[in-house]
Amino acid sequence: MPYLAKILLYPIKSLDGVEVEQARVLTSGALEYDREFAIFDGQGKFVNGKRNGKIHLLRSQFDILNRTISLQIPQQDSPRMFDLDEEQPALAATLSDFLGFAVTLARNPVMGFPDDTHSPGPTVISTATLTEVASWFPGLSVDDMRRRIRANIEIGGVPPFWEDQLFSKPSDTVCLRVGDVSWFGVNPCQRCVVPTRNPDSGAAYPNFQKIFVQQRQATLPEWVDSSYFNHFYRLSVNTRLALSASEGILQIGNKIDIFSRKM
Repeated sequence: MPYLAKILLYPIKSLDGVEVEQARVLTSGALEYDREFAIFDGQGKFVNGKRNGKIHLLRSQFDILNRTISLQIPQQDSPRMFDLDEEQPALAATLSDFLGFAVTLARNPVMGFPDDTHSPGPTVISTATLTEVASWFPGLSVDDMRRRIRANIEIGGVPPFWEDQLFSKPSDTVCLRVGDVSWFGVNPCQRCVVPTRNPDSGAAYPNFQKIFVQQRQATLPEWVDSSYFNHFYRLSVNTRLALSASEGILQIGNKIDIFSRKM
């Protein structure tokens, strides 16, 4: 039976995630604290792993209940602690010194800063998918792949690519119900340069994207609507809160159901 195996939140977009036992769903469909903060440059653009590989060198640990971040800067003896509500300017100044240009920190407690603002729900993947994809790359573990893909919800008790059934023909909607909360799948998530890199060093894995595309196409389940794949560098599923849904709490071990409905 499908069940909720992991919940991963990323309080500051592009920094390390934190694994939690439960998470509250906001009215926007996003998970509370996920991508709640983002780093911006002077032109108002995201400072993230896509645009600045130096981000990979930062290590961060979050205490969500106490609203703090412990940030380890490379070549510094000890991490620095910041209060996420009271010390945002000091945190931004530290990040600016490390990156070599001025940045600011912004907060959106309603929806966070998802890549796809039309689908702010959690990204979904199965543990079996991560295991399968990791097997394509000698030397990479399941946890390595987990840190590269950075999905929010991980499903256990299902085969690889189970989540690919969450998107269907435009006339149909496939809903994912976790506990008392339902989202519908939107599309397979288009990946960026981040999964190609070591999440600690930023070093590129040789031919990562080429290998990924070849294997993803070769292992795509027959029942998947291939019209969603204008290319095969896609993995995990973007979601949007079902219209009839409301706020709720996700808990590790929650039973998971899927069901279809006409648009």
